[in-house]
Amino acid sequence: MRRLGILAALLLATLAGYLSHRQVAHAPGVLAPEVPRQTDLPGAAPQFSRAGATLTAVANFEVDARVLSREDYWFDAGAKLVPTDLALGWGRMSDSAVLDRVDIAQFGRFYYWHVQEFPIPEREIIESSANMHLIPADRSVERSLGRVRAGDLVHIRGYLVNAHMPDGGEWRTSTTRSDSGAGACELVWVEDLEIAPRR
Repeated sequence: MRRLGILAALLLATLAGYLSHRQVAHAPGVLAPEVPRQTDLPGAAPQFSRAGATLTAVANFEVDARVLSREDYWFDAGAKLVPTDLALGWGRMSDSAVLDRVDIAQFGRFYYWHVQEFPIPEREIIESSANMHLIPADRSVERSLGRVRAGDLVHIRGYLVNAHMPDGGEWRTSTTRSDSGAGACELVWVEDLEIAPRR
């Protein structure tokens, strides 16, 4: 009897996890038309700390985007610093008519896409989407990040940062949206994260 209770609890937890992270659907149309906004710092670079790492800002950063995918991390070396990666899309990479023809996945801190036939040019896919490593600045941002689902429209504001890790290693951010492959992900200190109302 006790085993049945444990099994039921596990099934309920699995269902709750699925419901809380199921994809948000949208009709065709560009939902996030603007490119991310990155500006130089006006003065000395702010520094932050989290999970024993020292973070140095390299640019102001703000983005309105559609969440293409999310991946949570618990056990890799960067999990305490960066618990969640979001693959984000803007421009035509926020349009369901395009995304229905693009297979998207995340694994091992990378974002992958695959197409049978290009719905838009390859270069546009690269420059209109990115995998972003998100570092919550406080518990409020952490709670908001926990509610994000694929398909959500989000507004993120903070800084692109380089992280100096406790073991002496370094985790550097990308500072361009035109790169791909290793080193192309943005490392973002998130001071504000808003999720648009779901319809």
